[in-house]
Amino acid sequence: MERTRGIIIVGFAILMAVSLVIFYAPGRNSTNVEANKDTTVVAKVGSDEITVADVAQLKENYMQMFGGRVSMAQLGGYKRFVDSLIRDRVVAQEAARLGLSASDKDIQQKGFKQFTDASGQFVGMQRYEEIVKARYGSFDAFERILRNEIAQQNLRAFVTAAVKVSDEEVLEDYKRTHSTFDVSYVVVSADKLAEKIQPTDDELKKYYEQHKVDFNIPEPQKKIRYVYIDQAKSGEKLQISDKDLHDEFDRLPPDAKQAGVKVQQILLKVARKDLDKQVEEKAKGLIDKARTAAPDKAEQVFADLARGNSEDPATAKNGGYLPQPVKKNPNKINALYDRTVDMQPGDVSDIPIKYGGNWYILRRGESVPKSFEEAKPDVLASLRNRKGYAAAAKLADRAKNRLKETKDPQKVARELAAEANMKPGEMVKETPFIKPGDDVPGIGSSQQFEAVIAPLNNPNDVGEQTGVKGGFAVPMLVEKQEPRIPDFEEIKTKVAQVVKQQRAKEQLEQKAKEIAASVNNVADLKAAAEKNGFEVATESDYKLGSPLGTAGTSPALDEAIYGLKSGELARTPIKVADTWVVLGVANRKDADLAEFAKQREQLTQSMLSQKQSQVFEDYISAVQQRMKQEGKIKIYGDVLTQLEESEPEVAAPPPPQRPQFPRE
Repeated sequence: MERTRGIIIVGFAILMAVSLVIFYAPGRNSTNVEANKDTTVVAKVGSDEITVADVAQLKENYMQMFGGRVSMAQLGGYKRFVDSLIRDRVVAQEAARLGLSASDKDIQQKGFKQFTDASGQFVGMQRYEEIVKARYGSFDAFERILRNEIAQQNLRAFVTAAVKVSDEEVLEDYKRTHSTFDVSYVVVSADKLAEKIQPTDDELKKYYEQHKVDFNIPEPQKKIRYVYIDQAKSGEKLQISDKDLHDEFDRLPPDAKQAGVKVQQILLKVARKDLDKQVEEKAKGLIDKARTAAPDKAEQVFADLARGNSEDPATAKNGGYLPQPVKKNPNKINALYDRTVDMQPGDVSDIPIKYGGNWYILRRGESVPKSFEEAKPDVLASLRNRKGYAAAAKLADRAKNRLKETKDPQKVARELAAEANMKPGEMVKETPFIKPGDDVPGIGSSQQFEAVIAPLNNPNDVGEQTGVKGGFAVPMLVEKQEPRIPDFEEIKTKVAQVVKQQRAKEQLEQKAKEIAASVNNVADLKAAAEKNGFEVATESDYKLGSPLGTAGTSPALDEAIYGLKSGELARTPIKVADTWVVLGVANRKDADLAEFAKQREQLTQSMLSQKQSQVFEDYISAVQQRMKQEGKIKIYGDVLTQLEESEPEVAAPPPPQRPQFPRE
């Protein structure tokens, strides 16, 4: 026993030691390390490592861009960030393989060129260091970005050197994108066609007998009668005094008492792409003038610069001030102005901001307080909603207790109707037979509702109150049906729907062809469609590539439209998803070739750039795929999972477009 005990103790000690080594292994546990200093490897490309710190820096850049108002989920998640960094490494390594890497001299020249004053001179090392450290964290991170950018430029030039576009390609693309069409069309859908199909009872019974198992109900179904308490109506009855509103206003956090912050702007438009750099340099010069102004004169200096330079007439005449204070709206992210809220009063953006193809300079002014009267409508709505919720919840609890005592929803409704500010008939509702996952009329698909009715197995069983759409429900079981194949009469309506849809789908193409064959021109299309139970829709000034109303988007639709002259009808219906479309062009307006002649050079360069981008992306994708097959790209899933799990959830809407950093 002594010897056995000793073995157990030694074994336990070894196990603890191994556990500690694993748990505290360097580079594998990042929970106690700041993310921007964490050297844990999340991916490798050849011998090049991508660390958690690299990902954190990229994340920080995006968060600064949007003032921390977006979540990682909205930005595509950590996997997308890692994929982006992997692509950068692939580009750099491929450039190195072909001898196209950036030299130290290239990096220095590019770095210095990005930080010049209005005269085009380098801003000096002190200012250079301040900006680089503020924006990139370190010179190593900044130089890596520059090295990758130069390598990508060199590699792109090498790969796309032979890419050309012909005059015919440019002209054809211009015609397709600048021609407009007035289109009349009919969407021949199964739903519409099914309305005209009337199967007999014998046909339905026959189908039911042949497909009984398709109608099997594998789970128990329950019919629920519930007492409903409307939160809004409960709130309407509440008396809310001005004192309540003042108290509520006083309790608001400081940021909720602000109407926003004053913002001045200078807008410099870019008339042509070749002028972009020149406009950016002008913006940099204006920034230097604005930032070097004495604090007591900074606002006036910026206002004078706006009046003399800004190309937004509405704000320029007012010293650059936006007409309304800027306040972040969690439901609508504004990538341009939201950032000013996080700036300090008097701050001017340190670099020109590229947005919508133009350059902006922004200055934050003082915060604008919101008066009680201005805030009163929002405060009233918030307070009434909160109190209405509390009152409805309290009333629902009483309804539950009374329903358990009486087992009579109608009686409970009559007793509580006055307090609920509802009629008794509005308070008692009943579901059809439902099972988990069903869309319940008036409630929808609700896991909360499913959870409270799950324990109800005997008639008159009463469940707990639960939140539903617009208020609370107190459920009582009326009847329960076990898993079964239902009788024909019980599901006759459902069988009819299935049969109608099936027959409609079988007849859909033929019906579309009949409509197309029955008319000779666009003018006749309406009568033929209505005769068959369909409607004609019109789309004016339609451009190829855009959705055609309810018909949707399809290359086949565009090809058919582009091939038609004014008044012509497409003889062959076009299949789009599960529908068929019969269409014609009432009027066609071809692209203005005189305007094309003016834009030929610009259009040629634009198409060439697009084609080069596609060729380059295809090339990089092929290189990356080859490296994966060779085992040169590895992602450490456990580290990536830790990053994903460490990210707090943020409830905010997706940004309207992918964030872009200001670049030269």
